[in-house]
Amino acid sequence: MAIKVGDRVPEGTLVKATADGPGQVSAAELFSNRTVALFSVPGAFTPTCSAKHLPGFVTHSAALMEKGVDEIVCLSVNDAFVMGAWARSADAIGKVTMLADGNADFTKALGLEMDASKYGMGVRGQRFSMVVKDGVVSQLFVEEPGAFGVSSAEHMLAHLG
Repeated sequence: MAIKVGDRVPEGTLVKATADGPGQVSAAELFSNRTVALFSVPGAFTPTCSAKHLPGFVTHSAALMEKGVDEIVCLSVNDAFVMGAWARSADAIGKVTMLADGNADFTKALGLEMDASKYGMGVRGQRFSMVVKDGVVSQLFVEEPGAFGVSSAEHMLAHLG
């Protein structure tokens, strides 16, 4: 069953690229005592993700912070090296934290995975965004397959109080 507004974010470990190699990030620590804007993309460097989704959050990062967001996180079922390279190419460093969920364990725990096997991509995350306040989902926007709109930075900004 998919996570919904009012649910606590599940435990899990994500990975980010660091100067010393892949570094583990505990979901409990990431979401505890703060407000996190998390968005998920089906894949780094894919067309919509690279042309619209990530750039929107990079462009609007300051506005999201002004609305009370402590950290913006991009989640993808890729590896930390790919996410690090994507961050550098998209000028996201210092604006968006890029986290890898290489085996889709966290994405599956959210109940927001999709099967992209027919595209040769295996299990991936659906396109979605959420606002998590102190570990609890306060807003959740899940796209219909093939769509891009409700998970955008602009849509999130319009719904932040």
